[in-house]
Amino acid sequence: MLEITALNAWYGPSHVIHGVSLHVKPGEILALIGRNGAGKTTTIKSVMGLIGKTTGSVRFAGEELLPLPAHGRFRLGLAYVPEDRRIVPDLTVRENLQLGLLRADTSISEARAIEEIADTFPRLKERLNQIAVTMSGGEQQMLAIARAMIARPKMILLDEPSEGIMPVLVEEMGRLFRALRAQGTTLLLVEQNVEWALNLADRAVILDQGAIVYEGNSSDLINDAAIQERYCAV
Repeated sequence: MLEITALNAWYGPSHVIHGVSLHVKPGEILALIGRNGAGKTTTIKSVMGLIGKTTGSVRFAGEELLPLPAHGRFRLGLAYVPEDRRIVPDLTVRENLQLGLLRADTSISEARAIEEIADTFPRLKERLNQIAVTMSGGEQQMLAIARAMIARPKMILLDEPSEGIMPVLVEEMGRLFRALRAQGTTLLLVEQNVEWALNLADRAVILDQGAIVYEGNSSDLINDAAIQERYCAV
């Protein structure tokens, strides 16, 4: 589904991603974990075309992404939930969801798309006409995820979805992500909550100082406390 080969990325003169190569299989959850500043967010921003300078190769569903603008990648079926959510504060929940359909390559009607996504997120269904910024942080995170899902993407990149969220909502998100995987949606999950991420994911990749230091089955990493402590402790 996603093939990253020898990816390098820079912020200005700072070379922050160093030859990263990884793949995400169709219909799996891959956890991308590591300490703060390891390069996790930069990696997924590079996939989405949000970093100014990148080299290497990023292929999605067989198509090279690096020459494409961010909206071109979105039209291929690649969605992104940023760490800061980017909820438009003056818009209602419904209007924020409508933004998720802009530039989407889908034939589904807006009304049907909103109805379907609201059924998936009962908390949002009750608040469709509420100004989005007045909701709790957890509800805003659910809205950000719903907005990414509404156009039925093939793959979703999620940056720290559990950060600052009540445990009950984190568990609710976990059930949602498992359901998405069961439906065939591929997920790349960047997380600081290592235990939660590993229990969700099929496989895991650890980044340290912009390079991959571990790749393997999540079940193996769950049982390797030494590697977790060395590379994933905050």
